[in-house]
Amino acid sequence: MTDLSDTSNWLPLDGLAPGFDAYKAAPSSALADREVVVVDDRGTRIVHRFDADTVAWTYSPGTGDPVPESAGRDRYEAFDVADGLVYAQFQHTDRPEETVGLLLDFGTGHTLAVLTTIGAPEPGRTRVRQLFAPGRIEGVAVLGPAPAPSTALVGRRVMWTYSAEHTYEHVYLSPRWYTWQCLAGPERGLADTDEQTTYQLRPGIYVFCWREKVIPCASLTVADHRDQRALRSHGVLFGLDQTGRRPTHFTFGAFGRLLSNTVHPAGLDPADGGAGEGNDA
Repeated sequence: MTDLSDTSNWLPLDGLAPGFDAYKAAPSSALADREVVVVDDRGTRIVHRFDADTVAWTYSPGTGDPVPESAGRDRYEAFDVADGLVYAQFQHTDRPEETVGLLLDFGTGHTLAVLTTIGAPEPGRTRVRQLFAPGRIEGVAVLGPAPAPSTALVGRRVMWTYSAEHTYEHVYLSPRWYTWQCLAGPERGLADTDEQTTYQLRPGIYVFCWREKVIPCASLTVADHRDQRALRSHGVLFGLDQTGRRPTHFTFGAFGRLLSNTVHPAGLDPADGGAGEGNDA
């Protein structure tokens, strides 16, 4: 019998990939042949020119932005999250250790970019790190609040099914931590508690990201919690393969349902600790 406590027996990220994307949504064509310019409060400006399956981008840093000017062209995938809300995901061709998840809300004018980077090993830090950058779409009227860290998921226990073989449950513990457990699939019986960051895009729609400490990987998911009996998510897993040298990047989708909700007594609610952005790239 496999010793599940021995983390050297845990499945590498590339071993999980086959079949894990069975419930991925159909790709969206909403961005094809469009130019989308994202700007932020520093004056940083990123021009995206999308065709059917690639995006050409130019990055022009604003005041105080330490990222140098750059440009590139990458293959992307896009998914419709809700009316006017599109999620685009791409891995940089010239920097394969870096990916971008881009949430574009054409209804509110707001954006959220999630930069995920594979870094060098450091004691006390996850190998794969994430940076969160809210912005807005140039030329689109801005309505309502910008994407911001949220504690709305704290206390929920949700079951997510990624294929006929893969099912996991998530317990959202606090603004910084969540616990996952595999209920069905090749990782059945495995569980751990890892770092997480949650942003609200719209009421009931969240960007939920996690960074694992055992397997060098991180994930971005866009989760629609508006119907608690019929949750839907779109996401990506990114990290290192079994060799520990090559990046692995694949998108997926899942259907979910709320199993339970914990309500803590006043003064003991973990959500009162603040949302915690987790900008650690």
